[in-house]
Amino acid sequence: MRCAFERAVTWMIGNTGVDDIVEPRAPAGLSLAPDATAPLVADYVRRLATGDAAAARQGLLDALAAREERDWLECGRALVLRRDLDGAAAVFAAASDRFPDSADAQQALAGVHWQTGQPARAEPILRALLAAHPGHVAATFLLAKILKEQGRTGAAEAVVRALFAYAPQPIGTTIQAIELLDDAGRKQAAAELCESEIARGSTDARLHAYSAMLHLQLGDFARVRERYTYALAHDERALDWQAANGLAAAQRYKEASHPDFALFQRCLERPGLGDRARASLLFALGKAHDDIGDFAQAAGYFREANRVVASFAEWPRKNFRRMVAARLDAKPLAGRSALAPDFVPVFIVGMPRSGSTLVAELLSRHPDVRQRGELPWLPVVAERLSANARPTAEALGRLASTYLAQLRLDDALARFYLDKQPLNFLHLDAIAALLPNARVIYCERGERDTALSIWTQYFAGAEHNFAYDFADIATVMQACPRLIASARKRGAPPIHTVRYERLVTATDECLGELADWLGLGELDATARDGSTRAISTASLWQVRQPIYTRSVGRWRAYAPHVPELMRFPE
Repeated sequence: MRCAFERAVTWMIGNTGVDDIVEPRAPAGLSLAPDATAPLVADYVRRLATGDAAAARQGLLDALAAREERDWLECGRALVLRRDLDGAAAVFAAASDRFPDSADAQQALAGVHWQTGQPARAEPILRALLAAHPGHVAATFLLAKILKEQGRTGAAEAVVRALFAYAPQPIGTTIQAIELLDDAGRKQAAAELCESEIARGSTDARLHAYSAMLHLQLGDFARVRERYTYALAHDERALDWQAANGLAAAQRYKEASHPDFALFQRCLERPGLGDRARASLLFALGKAHDDIGDFAQAAGYFREANRVVASFAEWPRKNFRRMVAARLDAKPLAGRSALAPDFVPVFIVGMPRSGSTLVAELLSRHPDVRQRGELPWLPVVAERLSANARPTAEALGRLASTYLAQLRLDDALARFYLDKQPLNFLHLDAIAALLPNARVIYCERGERDTALSIWTQYFAGAEHNFAYDFADIATVMQACPRLIASARKRGAPPIHTVRYERLVTATDECLGELADWLGLGELDATARDGSTRAISTASLWQVRQPIYTRSVGRWRAYAPHVPELMRFPE
């Protein structure tokens, strides 16, 4: 349920040389000369067509024997472009032996191993390369990417930190490093890198905007204001980076005299404003007027904001309905993964804005629980599973391992790991087949409040494109309980329901029941006054406040201005 402003600066990454992962650069002072090796590659391709790949490769290596390093690199690059990765690996491996000091040959060989699904072969090559060349940017990012894909995010962070400890980096490299750390869930490290560069004197507005986005998730709202204000004052593109929506999300406004109201209005009047920037400003104004109780004005801004986003965010309602019908009619998968992790995956599902972030935040304050936020991995694994009509236990185990690596990561082991992607209710059959010991917490909330709360948020990701039309919201809202009921009839995975209204009015009782169901033990009620964890959802401000009940029945204030709410059950 990520908000758009939280990931809006990802496009700002500069050119860092990372694209050279398997397309090696020429040694300093030289240029790659494709014409010099074209005859060798053509001869190799002819020999390859005879069916004797080993002889063709040996012939190519023999022909390269007397050539310079740049010809070996160009030849390997040409094979990569032809998608002959085995041939490229042979060339780069031989080049690494012939030119043992060539960082480019080693980097390229590691890149090919990575592309061919052999990260265990790539890692030692890259670590040796970085030991000899600690400032090698492309090798740093490739190794960090490999570690991140394996769930070794702490190790990935260490690799990135080593690059910046070796020497300051250009702004493009810095932003790419921040983005990698952010994607790996290492929010604090990413924020520290931002602040380190700002302390060194960086005036680049992109860096300030990225710092604001990260501190928004980390809960340092004063820093958010400082950094977004700087970005808005120094770069007109800051509106496209969702700075306005970020500012609005970092506080609760008390009166219309707050300078942000006038700021947002002035920005909205700028000529040539793009749709995404306009939508961000409209959602920010809607939120600001909602905070002060001016619901008529808020509804007007929200209505226009949703209209703008709906004009470019497509959502195939018919396809969604067909998909849900197919899942309701499908037989349960016969196979089950035999993988037995020494921890329990817990999925918190339901409609967005139904209390999933609050449930996850409260549970994660227990020392036996780790919260991983809204992981994108289960839909990926579920799609791979659906492509296999009769998966074997071994295949199921491999898919389960792919997901569990991203859930487990490489920090201290816990008993329970939370994945709070609400839309995982679409993949309950996959959970049952891949993770037999998993548990599911189903979050429910009054439909009118849920619909209103969804409609007043600006989400990122196409999976939430239903959020800008009440008919689309209703379609998803009708599917959710049907899929939950279907999963309950099948008996797996075990499902426990948490009602939002009860969670905020009888918190101790509700949490006690949940803890008993999980076998978690007593939750520490004294820890509910705030958190320093990174929270990457639309509730990032709310869940850091003491639990409140003012959102229960919130729809009533909007009913005169948003009559579509009356179409939903109360």
